[in-house]
Amino acid sequence: GILLMNIVSMGMPGYAYVDPTYYGNAGPADLVAWAFNYIFSDGKMRALFTMLFGASTVLIAERAAANGEPPLETHYRRMWWLFVFGMLHAWLIWYGDILVQYALAGALGFFLWRLAPGRVWAFALAMFALQILLYASDHVHPSGRKAPAQAPGASAAAVTAWSAQLPTANYVAKEIELYGAGLAEAFEARMPMTLYFQMILLPKSVPETLGFMALGILLYRNGFLTGAWARGRYWRTAALGYLLAAPLYAPLVWLLLGQDFDPALIPLTDAGSFLLRPFVALAHAAMIILLLQSGFARWLSERLEAAGRMAFSNYLGTSLVTTSFFYGYGFGRFGTLSRAELYLVVIAVWALILIWSKPWLDRYRYGPLEWLWRTLARGELQPMRRALPA
Repeated sequence: GILLMNIVSMGMPGYAYVDPTYYGNAGPADLVAWAFNYIFSDGKMRALFTMLFGASTVLIAERAAANGEPPLETHYRRMWWLFVFGMLHAWLIWYGDILVQYALAGALGFFLWRLAPGRVWAFALAMFALQILLYASDHVHPSGRKAPAQAPGASAAAVTAWSAQLPTANYVAKEIELYGAGLAEAFEARMPMTLYFQMILLPKSVPETLGFMALGILLYRNGFLTGAWARGRYWRTAALGYLLAAPLYAPLVWLLLGQDFDPALIPLTDAGSFLLRPFVALAHAAMIILLLQSGFARWLSERLEAAGRMAFSNYLGTSLVTTSFFYGYGFGRFGTLSRAELYLVVIAVWALILIWSKPWLDRYRYGPLEWLWRTLARGELQPMRRALPA
């Protein structure tokens, strides 16, 4: 599901992720694709991923303690190697990496696994409030430039300062040129974006990551993520997200379209979206749990289960496949597809993930990168191949 959003930054100039009218002709299909994903995918899939990351922190720490292993040491070995994988991913494959952020947030948030639920709730709410304040602060800078630039008799310097909120046409042309060339040119294009992500965006999004990690710990402990709730509670969770929270996105969509994705407005709509995000994300989770419990389309749920057990391999594998498709050292399709057409690539990658994950796990205990991560974190070679039946 994360690919629904990442595909835009993989196949188009970076700012197109924020503004669908920024690059190419934003036709009706492109705007519908943006609006649908803005409501149902943007941040929600990351929230699900982060909640599961928080739940896994508790799961692995408890398992280590039960096996007589030190939970603290086990956790930080895992976070160190996750950080290494993330840095390699960000600098050598694609700048929009999330693993470095998870490694750092995981290092900061490990203490949560032993806290009482009330304290974890307090921590989660504090992190969410801090994230809202950061969105509000992001509004101050561009709005301070907008008023002088649009005032009667505005100076050339004020107009230039406001125009600098958006990448120039020359910058976009250079980005397309570099990604359309070889490995060295792709690295040249990726380097400033990776620095921006890791030095500017990552620190600003750590509160969100810690908050959703904490929420994942709570939902693991209270039985939501393990399917222990009554079916009626899952249905009510889905109804809250889809029938109440999702429609409240309509004013945000209307504002962004009506104001031509004004850079001064975007941080405020981001704050509004963030307030609604947990409810829509949990609605997705509730519907997935209900689907699995129903036994409907068992063949599909088995494929999804295998894909989930190989989430690390599939995440990095997706980056390798898509960047090879878009960049010049592969098929060179960067900047050539419309926003709506990008989702044909998503469907193809989804099919690939569902096709290969289950047969792999029928033969091996772990995905290839899960095995490597486990081997490095434990400091000894882990068994890989499953025992074949006699």
